[in-house]
Amino acid sequence: MLTAMNSCGYDVGLNTSDAQRLNVRAEVQRNLRNSEEAQASLTSLCDWYVAHKGKDPQHDLSQFVSLALYMQGPPHFLPRVKEDDMPPDAVPIAGFGALLERFYDRASLHSIWEAHRASYAALVARYHVPLQKMVFDTDIYLKLQSGGYLGRTFTVLLDFMGDPNEANARNYGTDYYVVVFPSPDPSTVDPLKMPQIRHTYLHYLLDPMAEKHFSAIKRLEPLLQSVKRAPLDENFKTDISLLVTECLVRAIEIRTSGTKQTAEAMRLQAVDDAEKQGYILTKYFYNAIVAFEKDPAGLRTAYSDILYAMDIKQQQKAASEVQFVRNTAPELVQLSRLEDRRMLVTAEKRLAAGDPKGAQELAQQALDKKIGDEGRALFILAQVAVANKNPDGAANNFHKAIEATKDPKVVAWSHVYLGRMLDMKDPPEREAAMNEYRAALSAGADLPEAKAAAEHGLQAAYEPPARTKPQDSAK
Repeated sequence: MLTAMNSCGYDVGLNTSDAQRLNVRAEVQRNLRNSEEAQASLTSLCDWYVAHKGKDPQHDLSQFVSLALYMQGPPHFLPRVKEDDMPPDAVPIAGFGALLERFYDRASLHSIWEAHRASYAALVARYHVPLQKMVFDTDIYLKLQSGGYLGRTFTVLLDFMGDPNEANARNYGTDYYVVVFPSPDPSTVDPLKMPQIRHTYLHYLLDPMAEKHFSAIKRLEPLLQSVKRAPLDENFKTDISLLVTECLVRAIEIRTSGTKQTAEAMRLQAVDDAEKQGYILTKYFYNAIVAFEKDPAGLRTAYSDILYAMDIKQQQKAASEVQFVRNTAPELVQLSRLEDRRMLVTAEKRLAAGDPKGAQELAQQALDKKIGDEGRALFILAQVAVANKNPDGAANNFHKAIEATKDPKVVAWSHVYLGRMLDMKDPPEREAAMNEYRAALSAGADLPEAKAAAEHGLQAAYEPPARTKPQDSAK
């Protein structure tokens, strides 16, 4: 996946990457020069990649990492799950997998991998001791038995082919992944990205505790009102479990940062900074962790006591006095719950079942929480507006959907709907409608239904299907 991206113009962090990244890129290009067929496979791959990539290279990398984690390996690169169960950010680019098989074969990627296998083995060895130490030290500090949780996985994936300044972390149900592109320069800050790996590992340990103590967490929900003004991701403003866990993770990180000689004032400043970002329970948990250090009980035992000891009104008062900063860095660990992954699918089903209100609520929730493809959510809202006979709202959201997505289905059908609405104006705007149908035909060339709808629109102005009148029972 990453090698394909590199072959199609993904150059972010290239100058600071390990030499292996440059070597692999050069070998791929040499192999692809051998035949016109190989060049054709690269052209089709890169045309697709360029057409679907966004304006933010960091988001692009994140999307393709999500897709790669849910695909089988070579040579076929088939999805491991149904589309409805894939991470929302991977769904719009799921078609990339179909192009990888031919590219993998023509570029002889297997032979390139074999040639560099020793380099990857050395990279893994480079992580063995620091990763083992991080896990051991964290488990000992929290007084937890090693071994994690039955049925849950924590996986660190290493690669040379990405930006050394980036780390991607994911939580998909019971699976936790960290994807790291180490820096070859040992003088850089955290070349192995161990703080990011530990942050994800803490989530792996603490997320199940929040799930287990549902009642203790739920009683804290009034605190969500205190972060409405904070520059947090929307998920933290609507899910108290996520907010509580993130605050606890940050408190533990701050408490265990530095060395024994690190001044307490520096740690307390870090606590204050975290609260200004919106993580309003960091100070409470920091003080609780200080007390926890002196208690022989492990965190699994102490967890509920720490939560129930919290005075909600006192925390609300403290939060009301916090001056939030204007912006904050996004959370490292991206959460993808199964119900969230299916949110837009459920919204579409609600709309098809004649429940536009339910569809609207789910699509708007997906937009607010940034779940799934923004364009797909806007398309559903546009369809809701059509159902509610609100043409201006529908047109506005169809246009927004086209701008927000690279999904050819959403783009094509948005143009079809816009063309039909122009045909139905009084008087009809036929030329403008035909431009929309042409755009739909271009976007939906590989989508038979959208293509047929666009061609029909070019042949004749759209007329809504006649409604069947109920028979007069008196006859």
